Amino acid sequence: MINKRSTLKSLALGAVSLLAIAAGGTVSAQAENKELKIGFVGVTSGPAAAWGTSNVRSMQTRADWLNETGGVKIGEDTYNINIVTFDDQKDPKRAIAGMEKMAQEGIHYVVGPNVDDGAAAVRPVAESKGIIYFPYAFPKALYTPPASNAVLGMVANYQSGPAIYKYLKENKDVKKVAFIAANESDPLSQRDSGVAAAKELGLEVVAEKDTYQNDTRDFTPVLTPIVQLKPDLLVLSGVAPANAPLLIRAARELGYEGLISAETAQDATVLQEGAGELANGFISVGGASTPEIRTPVMEEFIERYTKKFGEYNDESNTKVYALEYIIETLKANPKAIDDVEEFKKTMDTFSAPNPYAKDSTLKYVGATSFGQKRQLSVPMVVTEFKDGEFQTLFVGEVD
Repeated sequence: MINKRSTLKSLALGAVSLLAIAAGGTVSAQAENKELKIGFVGVTSGPAAAWGTSNVRSMQTRADWLNETGGVKIGEDTYNINIVTFDDQKDPKRAIAGMEKMAQEGIHYVVGPNVDDGAAAVRPVAESKGIIYFPYAFPKALYTPPASNAVLGMVANYQSGPAIYKYLKENKDVKKVAFIAANESDPLSQRDSGVAAAKELGLEVVAEKDTYQNDTRDFTPVLTPIVQLKPDLLVLSGVAPANAPLLIRAARELGYEGLISAETAQDATVLQEGAGELANGFISVGGASTPEIRTPVMEEFIERYTKKFGEYNDESNTKVYALEYIIETLKANPKAIDDVEEFKKTMDTFSAPNPYAKDSTLKYVGATSFGQKRQLSVPMVVTEFKDGEFQTLFVGEVD
């Protein structure tokens, strides 16, 4: 019995030792990986928080996934991805501070900011410190020469707006359009682009100067004169996710029966909680995915995101792309790890399989809009809200 017990004890200890060695080997392999810091500077608090939150959560979900599977091989080295975040609170001054922090940490690739003012404000820091950044902001001056460090992370309103108006004109008999925007540079710029696009399509613009303060909570006074004009389409230019349901509810309660749209992505949960069935039929640019075009990788991304955060934001269908583009471009040219000029050279000819959409390719576009490739190619998905969910209206793409 003593010999048998000793043998069993030795086997057990041996098994434990083997497990420890194996585990140690895994830890050691992970520890040997280098660290690649990717930054985020954008809004994660206040009325527009959903825009930046979806950025951060998408980046963290994908980084965790890649690190879990051994890291990312770039050239001869393998890297663990570390996402460094900074909430600029939609304040240009804080955005500058955030970008300076990224520079101090030696970060060369930053996702964000999420609004025009912030994206413009950080340009001098990005250019002087050697940072490529991926804003979700639309001013063409950020992406046209001589600017070269900003890369538009999504479809711009002046690209999606004409597509939406054309679709509604041809399929919903829209003839008269009214615009309303917050009295801030970002939404006002989007409004002006939308007005120009609508007029070019031959639509009658019956309201184009109406504005509101971004902290407004009662939109009845500003919407009353617009509703009385009986437009076929009411465009909420650059509307923040927190304000969209309030505007929709006010318009419907005033008796407006026409269509309502926005060229900014929205949050289905916020719409449902704030406007309920009154938001049914609301049209907006959705995330760059639909059930029909999703790959198994995209399905798993959604599952991982939902498990990690307890919910999923449709806008993350678009926001998942920025980190992927950064990593794949670095794989294509490892010299770009520490040299953004090498990154820029690679953008012109870069191409890689799209892990998230079927029959699609990762590539840089924007030559038509900006005269150079300074935009991520992501599917342009336009959605219609119905009973708490976004449903695909149509899918397009940008050159």
